[in-house]
Amino acid sequence: MFDALKTKNDCVQWIKDFFEENGKGCNAVVGISGGKDSSVAAALCVEALGKDRVIGVLMPQGEQHDIDMAYMLVNHLDIKHYEINIKDTVESILGAFPAELELSQQAKINLPPRIRMSTLYAVSQSLNGRVVNTCNLSEDWVGYSTRYGDAAGDFSPMSNLTVTEVKEIGYVLGLPKELVDKTPIDGLCGKTDEENLGFTYAQLDVYIRTGKIDDPEIKELIDRKHKANLFKLQLMPTFKP
Repeated sequence: MFDALKTKNDCVQWIKDFFEENGKGCNAVVGISGGKDSSVAAALCVEALGKDRVIGVLMPQGEQHDIDMAYMLVNHLDIKHYEINIKDTVESILGAFPAELELSQQAKINLPPRIRMSTLYAVSQSLNGRVVNTCNLSEDWVGYSTRYGDAAGDFSPMSNLTVTEVKEIGYVLGLPKELVDKTPIDGLCGKTDEENLGFTYAQLDVYIRTGKIDDPEIKELIDRKHKANLFKLQLMPTFKP
């Protein structure tokens, strides 16, 4: 049985220990989307470090229809925050490619999260920070993240927690229900996570924790995605002479 309170407390202590060993006095810098993951990650850091050492960075690409949710979070936590719009940067890079080099759709989709991570690191290096990775186990399990984009970071408080568990911790942290229960949309192509994946997080989370799943086709799909994306979870292979 998952104990959300104990896990939350253990994670808060883990964050404290990380900063004690890897950045005493540093700030936690977190990209704020307004979804449950960035909300829970930021709230965990506030409890561990205090609100004065947590900095939120909002990075819309042009107009973001749900940016009010991101502002709801930073106002709820009362943390310092900055809004940096990446629209011009994305368009500038896309416009710089030669006509004969046709970018794939996947490359276009993954460019903004990689620019966001570069932006986060620029903020972090300017404000004595450490970048928070906000990925969770469920997304990582099936590769639902951008390598060197949202999958990057200096420390990862939730990469061993499923979506279901992250939400339970969000409730324990007292976050607004609108943030914890917000339907996850990737922000890249406008579809919900579950529409893109082809299965629900509830199905995935049960399968991850128990190995049980009723639909053999969904099992095959999850297994295929997991196998194809294991490289994202591993250190870069290096040649040893």
